[in-house]
Amino acid sequence: MRSTDELMGTADVVRAVVDGHDVVRAAVAAVQDDIARLVDAAAARAGRVVYVGAGTGGRLAAMDACEWGPTFGVPDGAAVAVLARAGLAPGSFADEASEDDVAAGAAAMADLGVVAEDVVIGVSASGSTPFVVGALQAAAEVDVLTAAVVGRRGSPLAALVAIPIEVPVGPEVVAGSTRLKAGTAQKLVLNAFSTALMVRGGRTVRGLMGGMRVANAKLRDRATDVCVRATGCAEGVARSALADAGWELDTALVMIAAGLDPERARERLSATGGAIEEAMR
Repeated sequence: MRSTDELMGTADVVRAVVDGHDVVRAAVAAVQDDIARLVDAAAARAGRVVYVGAGTGGRLAAMDACEWGPTFGVPDGAAVAVLARAGLAPGSFADEASEDDVAAGAAAMADLGVVAEDVVIGVSASGSTPFVVGALQAAAEVDVLTAAVVGRRGSPLAALVAIPIEVPVGPEVVAGSTRLKAGTAQKLVLNAFSTALMVRGGRTVRGLMGGMRVANAKLRDRATDVCVRATGCAEGVARSALADAGWELDTALVMIAAGLDPERARERLSATGGAIEEAMR
């Protein structure tokens, strides 16, 4: 905002922030093919997805990583967020004061033990955050698939990685506040990437969260509904299968669709690498 913008009415400030995001969808739509290319490349790897970020980018990356397990039921550690703070910190806060340390970024990759099967994705609005650059440089040295989500074109980070996703969104309503349009763009890219990767991996069933973790009453009702919609079974059949499966939704789906007991259903899921619909067939 300009120095006089504190004189704007509240509704005008809100309108400026909201209207400023009109460019975000178009900017992300322009890089859809790059996101899809990253999904396909990541799907071909057997290792982890490691996000690296600082500040807003790091916090958004941690948020995405933390949602993989509850939403898709993947094992803990399948997605990891490494933040410019204290190494492995899924769900924690990135610390802007720590982001200038290139060596710390490299050390974080060494501490994590990244290997060629992993995918390392830097998230940085500027594309020049030293911590993130250091981490991606170290990752590239061990032949890891590298990518970056950045908010401008021609950044050092984009030049460093195999798959750059450059999403310039222009000036922010509050100059330099990358939690605004840049943050929304990063969140949308990460949503598209992780969702498409999980769909590719078979962790959904016909647009339903077939792999979600069932941890409370609301989710038990949702899991029952998923079973009914995905298999056409009666609600009582769904609840019985879920109870027998220890409320493992993917196991229950395979049990119902293939007429298996829990142990056999789990064996079939293991044989398909967790691809639920394939196991159901």
